Amino acid sequence: MTAPDAIDVRRASPDDAPAFARLMGDPEVFANLMQLPLPSADQWRQRLATPAGPDHLHAVAVRGGDVVGSAGLHPVERLRRRHCAMLGISVARSAQGQGVGTALMQALCDYADHWAQILRIELTVFTDNERAIALYQRFGFRIEGTHRGYALRHGRYDDVLAMARLHPRPPTLAWPPG
Repeated sequence: MTAPDAIDVRRASPDDAPAFARLMGDPEVFANLMQLPLPSADQWRQRLATPAGPDHLHAVAVRGGDVVGSAGLHPVERLRRRHCAMLGISVARSAQGQGVGTALMQALCDYADHWAQILRIELTVFTDNERAIALYQRFGFRIEGTHRGYALRHGRYDDVLAMARLHPRPPTLAWPPG
């Protein structure tokens, strides 16, 4: 039995579409993402029903039966960058600062480090999103640079930080065997 305030992380499904529309429709949430306002459940249902590929992970954080966050880990498709993945994360305004982001980051980093052959995780974050920057740094992400005028937000072009995390203990092969 799960405690009522426990956070469970699982793979997202098309049934989560209404929750995604609510989460991504919150102006204070989507303003920090590369999403657009007024998403519909139908748009999210279609997106969740036809994932970009089998290696893409789209997860949700659930607390008390409600989706309170989502995160995605999306491998880069270019041959020479197949060791890389892009990360995106969102947390419901009502659940921010309550361990949801930490639970999602832990799940995605575990997946990347132990199962997905990912050496490098990349993300962008608006320069004024201090809470998110601190979360990423706790998981080993480092600031690699600033993209000026990267995205339109609230009617102006805002800067983002480029951040990345390298696998803390890349897999090795003991050779010669035995």
